[in-house]
Amino acid sequence: MPPSFLFDLGSIDLSATLFGPETIRELNPQRGAMEHLNAIVWADSVKGQILGRKEVGADEFWVPGHIPGRPLLPGVIMLEAAAQVASFYTKKYVGWPGFIGFGGLGDTKFRAEVKPGDVLYILSQLTGHRHRRITCNAQGVVNGNLVFETSIIGTQM
Repeated sequence: MPPSFLFDLGSIDLSATLFGPETIRELNPQRGAMEHLNAIVWADSVKGQILGRKEVGADEFWVPGHIPGRPLLPGVIMLEAAAQVASFYTKKYVGWPGFIGFGGLGDTKFRAEVKPGDVLYILSQLTGHRHRRITCNAQGVVNGNLVFETSIIGTQM
């Protein structure tokens, strides 16, 4: 049995945009093919929770080669999108300045495929921060189904 979601999506308007690409770019440095967030949908800074959205396009750089005839969003890009959500949260709500680097992953599982045309929702829950290190749990959800889960470590650089 898969684990439950980090927080209830039932009361959140998944079509909403709390922060769009312009605001995301103000806080996250990724550009071009490495921008993997279309929106921040919702956040609760008291509970340390945030929800991001990635609209998986048919024209993304990985589509022709991963996997020809059956394109699947690479797991590493799902994890990068989750790290971008966590980084946004850290800068916007925790208030860390500067660059937040990818410090590590733990307990990562992929549970289903993600294809062009899918909308990937990234749930993130802050689990701790001290000094220059932050940790959170993250999950990816497509059509109400859990597609990945992980824990992320971020480092202030």
